[in-house]
Amino acid sequence: MPKQDTNTMPALQGLEDSRSSVRLQAALALGTTPDPRAVDTLIERCAIEPDFYVRDMLTWALTRHPASTTVPKLVDELSSERAQARSQALHTLSKIGDRRAWPAITQALLTDADDEVARSAWRAAVVLVPEGEQPALAGVLATQLGRGERETHLSLSRALIALGEVVMPILSAAMTDPDPRVRRHAIATERLSHDPDAGFEFAIEEAKRIVALGTTGQEA
Repeated sequence: MPKQDTNTMPALQGLEDSRSSVRLQAALALGTTPDPRAVDTLIERCAIEPDFYVRDMLTWALTRHPASTTVPKLVDELSSERAQARSQALHTLSKIGDRRAWPAITQALLTDADDEVARSAWRAAVVLVPEGEQPALAGVLATQLGRGERETHLSLSRALIALGEVVMPILSAAMTDPDPRVRRHAIATERLSHDPDAGFEFAIEEAKRIVALGTTGQEA
């Protein structure tokens, strides 16, 4: 394995460089020439890397390694106290798409207090959910309706819509929730599912109008 021997160590050192451009090239190199010895360092770097583009390249590098090596280590990261470690591990698991990780996508992660972790968990769950588990997942996701700001709303709406028709009865129930934020979010998600080209902003404004009138999505 001489090529890996000569390429891996300089690239691993490059991940610690203060310049993001150098770290980006290092992550690219570690994905271009995968070496199992690099996996631990790649995962560790994901937890602390401040640059979005470098984090994305780190994820790509991990997807280039065997899932049998990366998935168990990424699952271990899901219990980290560091929010970025949890979020990036979830993001990477969603990109790998190995359903053996599904049991690790717990309700605690789907309702994590950190918005970035929760959003990553929603995306990963939709990718990894086994056939037949969609209704239960939709039920958990629906408990997060009304949470956060626009980006969080949109992430949750996309996740719910990706689950298909199983979410419609749950959205219908949420349209009568006592919390107007939940009602608006449920109505906007239902509108978006029927007319994705209309865009999320339009769906939200329509939902606000419906809630202000005191009606439900079905009545409007």
